[in-house]
Amino acid sequence: MIFRIGAITICTAILGVAAADAGETATPEALASEARGIVGRFADRLKGELVGAMKAGGPVAAIGVCNTAAPAIASEASAGGWIVRRTSLKLRNSATAPDAWETETLARFEAAKAGGADPAKLERAEILESDGARRFRYMKAIPTAAEPCLACHGTNLAEPVKAKLAELYPDDKATGYSAGDIRGAFTLSKPLP
Repeated sequence: MIFRIGAITICTAILGVAAADAGETATPEALASEARGIVGRFADRLKGELVGAMKAGGPVAAIGVCNTAAPAIASEASAGGWIVRRTSLKLRNSATAPDAWETETLARFEAAKAGGADPAKLERAEILESDGARRFRYMKAIPTAAEPCLACHGTNLAEPVKAKLAELYPDDKATGYSAGDIRGAFTLSKPLP
């Protein structure tokens, strides 16, 4: 089944199983819509916490939000069978490393952006089957905004920011971004019957 999501066409690989199985309660389109809603709520809440921390204590305080609040928000969003997290090709936290499908998707996003696509519209949805188990996968690109992102992910970081990043993320690779770059992606998965 092929359906259009955002700026790219997605092929839903179902590997010999019809999308409208009698046992399947939601279509790929409905699952993608649900995933978009989860991502929207996650992104709004995280941005609100980051902006609040920036106003209260500057970029160093915002790093603390990403370190503690972002994983908690993802955990809270992981309900109803969904697993919700963020990943990137340039990791800040090695625990968020992308798997093979996520790496391929991030590479597709980068290629689409290089071809002129708007990073804010890049997403991918697919049903995958492995070892007899089916899983819906969804990713939505995270564009880098000038504010508040570049204070901690840009090229010219203040010394207190560099020190806090070194303290919390000694293997940090998530700097050097410019506004409009793809910082990473929200990534969701859900097992299917």
